[in-house]
Amino acid sequence: MTTIDTPRLDEAALEQFVHQAVGDLAAAISGLMVHLGDRLGLYRAMAGAGPLTSTELAERTGTHEQYVREWLANQAAGGYLDFDPGTGRFELSPEHALVLADEQSPVFLDGAFETVASCYTDHETFVRAFTTGEGIDWGDHDDRLYTGALRLFRPGYEAHLVQAWLPALDGVAEKLQSGASVVDIGCGYGASTVIMAQAFEQSTFVGVDSHAPSIEGARAAAREAGVERRTRFEVAPAAAVPGRGYDLVTMFDCLHDMGDPVGVARHVREALAPDGTLLLVEPAAGDGLTDNFNPVGRLYYGLSTVICTPSSLAQEVGLGLGAQAGPHRMEQVLRTAGFSSVRVAARTPFNLIIEARP
Repeated sequence: MTTIDTPRLDEAALEQFVHQAVGDLAAAISGLMVHLGDRLGLYRAMAGAGPLTSTELAERTGTHEQYVREWLANQAAGGYLDFDPGTGRFELSPEHALVLADEQSPVFLDGAFETVASCYTDHETFVRAFTTGEGIDWGDHDDRLYTGALRLFRPGYEAHLVQAWLPALDGVAEKLQSGASVVDIGCGYGASTVIMAQAFEQSTFVGVDSHAPSIEGARAAAREAGVERRTRFEVAPAAAVPGRGYDLVTMFDCLHDMGDPVGVARHVREALAPDGTLLLVEPAAGDGLTDNFNPVGRLYYGLSTVICTPSSLAQEVGLGLGAQAGPHRMEQVLRTAGFSSVRVAARTPFNLIIEARP
């Protein structure tokens, strides 16, 4: 009779992993709590308000006290809020308010929680994609993906684009000051386009995106910012950008989503003036898998699984670079497309800023 050896378990390792998994489970439900706090204005009501009771917060926000009481307990248990047992009051610190309540802050993250919430809604779509191998078009997600992405990326663009990223490119800021032609591919709701148009009044900007509702949002944003005369937004795929001779082409967090990134990059090169520049902003990543074993890499691999890779697989070629392709792989794409000069011009904890020239 054959016996099967049962492997001995490392009880300490098992206990450690159970604690890790429970921590992730707590984070998963608490992510929903953050999204609710954002949607209901709870963080904004607490910012700068000092210690509050659940009754006071409910009155300030027009919400039900019993729900608010439970929400506050979750937030305090996770260290998002401070709690004074002696008074029974909760407080949002100034530091945490920058992350949770101030949309102008470069570290504001509620948009990321909104984006993740959209992914839970699309759960059945992802199950089907995993089993069939089919792609998921960018326009086929829950609407919070688009508004969440806007709120996730805009603070970083506002903090770094004009102040650091454009000056890191050779001669580009000077061209923009004197008057340049720019096309922003994959512009979404137009945050990056509008920020540049506000900073460089002598230049003209075209924003293109394949998602029509986003383009409508971009036009509205340009009107609100007072830059509609210097900007134009069109619904168009990345490989069909109108016009030629651009001084600057920008692509923010989108080339890795393309089905044929080499073909798109080749089209971009052909659309540039001979002395033009491509500004490519991609998610921060190292070249090897283990280089990305960190919280940011974990976040981006998750988003890549359900957003970026499915988007690529839904298009022709369907290369599926993923959000963590890394600088070496992105340079390969650009050089295969015919760019002669490629370099990483700047980095942030969340972004790679790449300069490419024909």
